[in-house]
Amino acid sequence: MRDLPSLAAGRPGRRLTIAVLGPSSHPVAEPYPGGLESFTGGLVAGLRDRGHRVLLFAAAGSTGAQPEVLAGGGWRPDELSRADPSMPAEAFMTEHHAHLNVLDALRTTYAGQVDVVHNNSLHYLPLSLATTLPVPTVTSLHTPPTPWLTAALSAGGGSHAFTTVSRFTARQWEPWVPRAEVLHNGVDPDRWALGRGGGGLLWFGRMVPEKAPHLAIAAAAEAGRHLHLVGPVADAGYFAAQIAPHLGAGATWHGHLGGATLARAVGRADAVLVTPAWDEPFGLVAAEAAMCGTPVVAFDRGGISEVLRPHVGQQVGIVVPAGDVAAMAAAIGPTTALDRRAVREAALSHLSAKTMVLRYEAVLRAAAAEGPATDQVRVAAS
Repeated sequence: MRDLPSLAAGRPGRRLTIAVLGPSSHPVAEPYPGGLESFTGGLVAGLRDRGHRVLLFAAAGSTGAQPEVLAGGGWRPDELSRADPSMPAEAFMTEHHAHLNVLDALRTTYAGQVDVVHNNSLHYLPLSLATTLPVPTVTSLHTPPTPWLTAALSAGGGSHAFTTVSRFTARQWEPWVPRAEVLHNGVDPDRWALGRGGGGLLWFGRMVPEKAPHLAIAAAAEAGRHLHLVGPVADAGYFAAQIAPHLGAGATWHGHLGGATLARAVGRADAVLVTPAWDEPFGLVAAEAAMCGTPVVAFDRGGISEVLRPHVGQQVGIVVPAGDVAAMAAAIGPTTALDRRAVREAALSHLSAKTMVLRYEAVLRAAAAEGPATDQVRVAAS
């Protein structure tokens, strides 16, 4: 991995115009449906606060975005095309066309305005067509390798520079991206303020099998504790089968909260349970909880241990073996005994939005200063 550009590069300097390509599945807007949308919204706000002009291209309904959207509008098939049995799914074609429109706009409508593109999209086209843009692209890898993205890289696509959200995720991407900066996600300490606790156990996030809130319910029950759940129902079948039957005496679902309401709920919790059934690239909910001073018990999947154990001597929670409900239940007592101010201080030193924004600003400045060069853009394929 290359050395990270010095934070000195993040000091006030020339105002950049940064085109941010966000996710296309859900809007970047409160209440955020997931960590990628929350990350993108926070980074855009932070870069704008630093004085940069940020053009956000994301799904329809995103706050402060450009009129060109990455999904939800534009192309529609004609009737002859619809009748073709070999036509790909219409949703796929719509998203494909939307990305083509945005990339074309960066070459035409915004030509001469943009200094650097920051690609947070999970779509293959920004990687495939990076060399066609008149400015350098920095791509942030927020997920494990996916077939669409690795195929784009193997076919010669690439990016001027790459970042990843954890050392774990960087190792996963090494066969395709041997050089990537590790920039941990950060959260806003003003929004996620220190809370007093006393409100019991909390699980928050999207209600989907890979987040496994049913395991949090089981751990809380084994510990003899009531569990509060917050988050959108992204998989109705899973919710009906695995969550709804346990609501009542053992658990309460409070719906989908966002903004200050969610932050207050996290600050009131005695501890947050994080139960990934997949390898979390980072684990943003753990960072948000820690910033509130709320300690975390988490399954050891993916990059989550990097969040809970930021530095030697610092701890914002306890990591237990993946899927081990009994170990999570046993860790709840010791976790709630952790000093909330010490948890908050560890989060401030390691997981603050200010540090994250400065580090991304440094990477974006370095890329903008070097400019687009074909032999550099294809770094992943070399």
